[in-house]
Amino acid sequence: MTIEIPKKEPHNIVPFIDIMLVLLAMVLSVSTFIAKGEIPIALPESRSAQAPLKNSNEVLIQVTGEGTLHWNGEEATHEEVDERLRGISRDVRLVLRIDRTTSFEHFIRLLDMIKGVHHENFVIVAEKRG
Repeated sequence: MTIEIPKKEPHNIVPFIDIMLVLLAMVLSVSTFIAKGEIPIALPESRSAQAPLKNSNEVLIQVTGEGTLHWNGEEATHEEVDERLRGISRDVRLVLRIDRTTSFEHFIRLLDMIKGVHHENFVIVAEKRG
């Protein structure tokens, strides 16, 4: 008398992969609709970059690749930024986000405005490399 042990079929993982791909597609499509309220800027990379500390006593100044200035997310001219810099306390920290594709001239012009009002409390944001 011989007893036959039925062979186990291998697990079919194709449905599992299909479900994972559908979930991935849903996450990617939903994440594109989540607005961060930030101007898209490709930051330069730096090995020593650190995450900036968020506090209420700071102003975000951004320069896009085309050289457009933004003061706390609101588009502003160079004259408006210069005027606002003159009107804030030196205790306010300036957070500078400069697009990596912007010309160096725009960066220097912004630094000149900051130095012109003797404001030394600023940080330059970069992405951490590797």
